Amino acid sequence: MKMQIQGETLRISEVKELGAANSNDFRDKARAALTGEQKNIEIDLSQTMFLDSCGLGTLISLHKTTCSRNGMVRLLNPTPGVQQILELTRMHRIFEIVKI
Repeated sequence: MKMQIQGETLRISEVKELGAANSNDFRDKARAALTGEQKNIEIDLSQTMFLDSCGLGTLISLHKTTCSRNGMVRLLNPTPGVQQILELTRMHRIFEIVKI
């Protein structure tokens, strides 16, 4: 997982999987990387091959964190399998999903 800060946005990339094994660590590292200036999180899911309910819970948790800062979570380039999970769980209505 790689993180970089660009203005008001924390960008997270190189996420191979987001599940029970790593979701708490992912959430904690993302929150720790947020400073007072960042209110948005962009997560590049182009390399993510696995997403389960724990991973979805982590995305919701980060969504709540950004909402409290008047920001948002944007999901970039989800793989077809991840996109399907987001649609089946109706998470595509909560998150902005961008295909670049």
